[in-house]
Amino acid sequence: MTEREALGRDVGRRLFGEDPAGYDAARPGHAEEVYEILRERCGLRPGSKVLEIGPGTGQATRRLLELGADPLVALEPDPGLAAFLRTRLGERIEIRGSSLEAAELEDDFDLATAASSFHWVDEDLGLARLEAALRPGGWLALWWTAFGDARRPDPFRDAVDPLMRELPRSPSEATGGEADLRPRRRGPCRCARARRARRGRATADRVDAHVGRCGHPRPVRELLAGTCARSRPARCLLDEIRRVAEEQFGGSVTKPVVTALYTARKPA
Repeated sequence: MTEREALGRDVGRRLFGEDPAGYDAARPGHAEEVYEILRERCGLRPGSKVLEIGPGTGQATRRLLELGADPLVALEPDPGLAAFLRTRLGERIEIRGSSLEAAELEDDFDLATAASSFHWVDEDLGLARLEAALRPGGWLALWWTAFGDARRPDPFRDAVDPLMRELPRSPSEATGGEADLRPRRRGPCRCARARRARRGRATADRVDAHVGRCGHPRPVRELLAGTCARSRPARCLLDEIRRVAEEQFGGSVTKPVVTALYTARKPA
């Protein structure tokens, strides 16, 4: 890992704690299908000892608790997010303010999970730490939820694409020093294949991949609530997106959501 990659990971782990409530409102949540697989394939049940990596504002944490995770140990290195979790969930979980790479862990977890967070972890070291933390026969479940789906129409995306093309690409063009504000699109199938190949390096009986699709209407203020807009071009863009949403979509949009889930079982 290069020094630049390490710096990016360290900064990223502490970025979202600046506005936990806004970040919580902006996140799309996770498909119920994920939790069905955790129950049916991975054996999540009342009394399961669960490790969660990077719980953030606790969107997945709350559902894991509802399904019986007890105890639930959450590794959250961002102090702002950890404080938000304590306020929301109190004593129901054990929060450890550490990254996965630096954490001291037991070796008897039934299930280890990461909901849209494992990309902040050093992959090789992280997988090795999780393998050591699981009991024989324990399960690992990593999933990512992202807006956008090349297989389904997205009228809102089509409406705002012309605005995105007008954004600057270089830091010198963006007041405030933000580099390339335009999103880089990657189809879910391409991402799934890449992540599945990487996950396959873990010692496991097998690695299974599942891609789920859903979408639900959301007020545009929620959709944009956690968006960082430190430069003038980014702030102007958000104002234009809000205008398009209000004028063309009545203030509420349905964004296609793709969830890619990867599960692996430690040999018994």
